[in-house]
Amino acid sequence: VLSCAEEKGGWTVVLDRSAFFPEGGGQPGDRGVLGDAAVLDVHERDGIILHRCDRPVTVGALIRGRVDAALRFARKQIHSGEHVVSGTAHREWGCENVGFHMTEASAVIDFDRELDEEQLSALERMANEAVWEDIPVNILYPTPEELAAIPFRQKKELSGQIRLVEIPGVDVCACCAPHVERTGQIGLIRFLDVMRHRGGMRITMTAGRAAYEDAAGEFRRAAAVSRLLSVPREDILPGAERLAAEAEARKQRAAGLEQLYVGLLAREQAPREGRIAAFLPGEFSNPALRTLAEALLEKAPLAAVFSGEDGGPYRYVLAAAEGDLRPFGKALNAALRGRGGGSALMLQGSVTADRREIEEYFYGQER
Repeated sequence: VLSCAEEKGGWTVVLDRSAFFPEGGGQPGDRGVLGDAAVLDVHERDGIILHRCDRPVTVGALIRGRVDAALRFARKQIHSGEHVVSGTAHREWGCENVGFHMTEASAVIDFDRELDEEQLSALERMANEAVWEDIPVNILYPTPEELAAIPFRQKKELSGQIRLVEIPGVDVCACCAPHVERTGQIGLIRFLDVMRHRGGMRITMTAGRAAYEDAAGEFRRAAAVSRLLSVPREDILPGAERLAAEAEARKQRAAGLEQLYVGLLAREQAPREGRIAAFLPGEFSNPALRTLAEALLEKAPLAAVFSGEDGGPYRYVLAAAEGDLRPFGKALNAALRGRGGGSALMLQGSVTADRREIEEYFYGQER
C-alpha cells in the first residue's frame, strides 16, 4: 500500500501493483476487496490506478486483493458481445461505433447510420451465430509496423502501445478492457431497444448472464400474462389486442353515456340570474365536465362544474358567456387552495376544499 487518503465517499488507495481493472473503454471499474476493505470503484488518473474503498488500509502493509470475478465475467460477456455486434455491423453495413456506454446489465451502442428492421434482425442473428461458432478472442500488441498493416476500428486518435482485441472474421478493435477468451462464453446476445439517434441508430443490448436473466424474467412475465388472459403463451399478442379493443369499446360506450347524462342534468337545472354550479362524482371525464359547463351557460352567464368527493380534490371547469374569467379563477384558486388556468371564457383546474366550502365561496361571491 503506497498511500491511503480519505476523500468524499470513502478512501482512495494506491498500490505498487494491482490486478483491478480501472474504468475505461466504456466498461466500469472492477469491484472486490483489499484486505477487509471493500473496493467500491477503480479508476485511473495520470497513469495511477486509484482504488476507492469503504474503509482505510495500512500504508506500507502488504495486502491481498480479490476481484469480484463473477461481476467481472458478466461485464466481459456484455463488452465482448458489443464487439461482436459492432464488428458485424461494421463488416455488413459500414457502421461506425461513435458511442458506447455500459451499465451493470446492458450496453448502449451508437452507430453513425440507420439500420432498418430487417437489418437489425439480421444483425442480432449474425451476432449470435458468431457466439455459437465459439471463436477465439485474441489480444494483440502489434508493433507500429504491424499496426500499419492491420485494418481496425477505433473511435479516437491513439498513441503509444496499441492493444487490439481480435475476433477473427468478426472484429478487430482497439480496446483496453477485459474480454472473454472465446465468443462461446458470451452465451447469448439480446437487443433490448433500438431507436434512431442523431442521424444514426442507438442499440441497447445485453449479453451473457444478464441476457439470461432478462430472458428468464420475460418468460415469467409472459407466463403470468398468459394465465391472466387464459390464452396460450404464443397467443398473448392477439389476446392483448382483443382485450384492448374491448376496453376501447367500453370507453366509447361510457363516454356516450356520460354525454347523455350531463345533457339530461343540464336540462333539469333551473335558470339563475348570476351563477350556476353543478357537482358530479369524481369518475367523470374532463370532456363531460366541459360539455356540462357549456350547456349550463344557457341557464346562467357564469357556470361551474365540480367533480370529486369530499376529502379529496375537486376538479373544476368554469365557463362564461362573455368577459374574462381569469381574475375570478385566480381568486377561486387562492381561496380554495387550488390551481388551474385556461382562456378568458373557460378555465380548468382543481381545488382542495369540500362541497360546502366550494358552494359558499362560489355563490357568496355572487352576493
